[in-house]
Amino acid sequence: MKYATLLCIALLSGNFLMGQETLPDINLYDLQGNKVNVADYGKNNKITVFNFWATWCTPCKKELNNIADLYEDWQEEFNVEIIAVSIDDSRTKAIVKSYTDGQGWDYTVLLDVNKDLQRLLNGQTVPFTVITDQNGFIVEKHSGYVEGDEYIL
Repeated sequence: MKYATLLCIALLSGNFLMGQETLPDINLYDLQGNKVNVADYGKNNKITVFNFWATWCTPCKKELNNIADLYEDWQEEFNVEIIAVSIDDSRTKAIVKSYTDGQGWDYTVLLDVNKDLQRLLNGQTVPFTVITDQNGFIVEKHSGYVEGDEYIL
């Protein structure tokens, strides 16, 4: 149910709910080592879902694997982009690429090894999800995952 609510909020551009908070101007790196400014995702005219996860977090991996099955449909139907943000630290970040390659995810994966972005968005635990509307306004934040929520979306 929470995903249905989140999508409705994003589609209706309910930016008034979060006081028009936007993505922070912070650089992270993707798996190829390219610097990516997170604030740029607020300019892509898409609903963007940032899913914070870690290789040691079983619910995180389950959520992202379940979403992978639906992602292509979501892209076509709702113009959604998923960004999987790994909070694995510098000691385990090498595992992230091999893990994601093995999963075949069609997501952009960013590395937040110092948890700077997660902290700026007030995330306490993983899985942690932040959704922005097409105008780049944050419309929802939530922690946790209950299997099956992705089908409601």
